[in-house]
Amino acid sequence: MPASFTVKRSVDIRAPADRLFPRIADFNAWSAWSPYEKRDPAMKRRFSGKPSGVGAIYEWDGNRNVGQGRMEILESTPPSKVRIDLQFMKPFKAHNVAEFSFEPHGQNTTVTWAMYGPVTFMSRVMGLFINMDKMIGKDFEAGLQNLKALAER
Repeated sequence: MPASFTVKRSVDIRAPADRLFPRIADFNAWSAWSPYEKRDPAMKRRFSGKPSGVGAIYEWDGNRNVGQGRMEILESTPPSKVRIDLQFMKPFKAHNVAEFSFEPHGQNTTVTWAMYGPVTFMSRVMGLFINMDKMIGKDFEAGLQNLKALAER
C-alpha cells in the first residue's frame, strides 16, 4: 500500500463561490448539509475558537456511526479554499487534512471536497476489508449533493 491516501469528490453548483464559502468556513453551518450530522441526532457538539475561518474549532462525540473527533480550520482563503486539520479519536485514531476548494466558472462553482493523510497501520488493516475511497467518497458525494440542493433552492 502507498504511504498516503487521498479521497476526492467534486460537484458543479449553480451558485457563486462567495455564497458557498460561508457554508464551509463556519462549522455551525455544517448541520444543514454534512452527511455526518444526521447519523447521530444525540451527538454532542462543541464549538470553540473563532466563529468561522482560521481558528474555528468543532469537536464531536457520538455513537459508533460518527465516533469522536476534532476539526480546526487551518486556512481560510475566501472564496477559494478552506483547509481543515481533522483528528479522529474513536473508533480509531487518525490525523488527516480535509480541504474544500471552490472554482468559479460562469454562474457555477465547482466545489471539491478532499481528504488526505498518512496510511497508518490501522488504515492498512482496514484496507484489507474496506475500500476507504468508496466508503468515504460516498459520504463526500452525499454531502456535496446536499450542499448543491441547499444552494440551488
